[in-house]
Amino acid sequence: MTILNQTTRSTALSLGDLTALVGRTPLIPLRSLSEHLSEAVRVYAKLEWFNPGGSVKDRPALNIIQTALANGDLHRGKRLLDSTSGNMGISYATFGAALGIPVTLAIPANASQERLTILNALGAEVILTDAGEGIDGAILEARKLATEFPHIYWYGHQYDNPANWQAHYKTTGPEIFDQTGGSMTHFVTGLGTSGTLMGAGRYLREKIPSIRLVGVQPDASFHGLEGLKHMQSAIKPGIFDETVPDEILELRTEEAYEMVLKLARLEGLFVGISSGAAALGALRIAERLQTGVVVTLFPDSGYKYLSDKELWRGA
Repeated sequence: MTILNQTTRSTALSLGDLTALVGRTPLIPLRSLSEHLSEAVRVYAKLEWFNPGGSVKDRPALNIIQTALANGDLHRGKRLLDSTSGNMGISYATFGAALGIPVTLAIPANASQERLTILNALGAEVILTDAGEGIDGAILEARKLATEFPHIYWYGHQYDNPANWQAHYKTTGPEIFDQTGGSMTHFVTGLGTSGTLMGAGRYLREKIPSIRLVGVQPDASFHGLEGLKHMQSAIKPGIFDETVPDEILELRTEEAYEMVLKLARLEGLFVGISSGAAALGALRIAERLQTGVVVTLFPDSGYKYLSDKELWRGA
């Protein structure tokens, strides 16, 4: 493993104004990409890069931190430790910097240079793990460190921590319900930690019992859909409940990459890889319908993927 940087701060562990900016992100229609659909079908996307850390992960990161501070698990003298493919780490580092909480992150060595630069700028300690092992290798490294050095680290374990999905139950789900006036018929979102679907999905099903909840995942264990998991072959998140989704769609990496470019050129939305997969899944569902309101969620923008030559090959 390789440690890139380590910075600590000694400011007080108090919640600042930055945390008030999390959530209340916009929901917009995908007009051009849905022109071929039935006139009674609408497709909407929630734009999560409007969060201060630039992604949907601000929601669970903040709730995990706030919950740990409130119950005394995270306190002065402890470092927040977790595994990440990038976005959750940036969210942890953002709030860690604002609140004076030192952060250590295990991340696959093939994470984009943009992500690593951002984490370095925010002062996080970064431990690079075997790229070939993907996010599962980072998870195992974080578990190892937490076990060996409990006096140093408080382990956030985003994949198993109920504060992850509870963040979406408390914020994402209610926001979508309010923004659609409760008219949605389908909610489609990617499966990584699965927190978004587990939390927002549970809330939406309580409010709209007839809603269909659809998870999106790669079609194989070896894939290029950063941030998403192939559940059958990966370390399954402890918070994932397979009874929550009504359906799981499997998508090819190449098709999601193509959708990223379509979103940029037809909708003016410069998004990341998992957003391309989410849009592809939502449109697949919408194409089956004669009437309905399909909502998906775009986790982040495309700026952290600029160095990914394969993604922009057709640009």
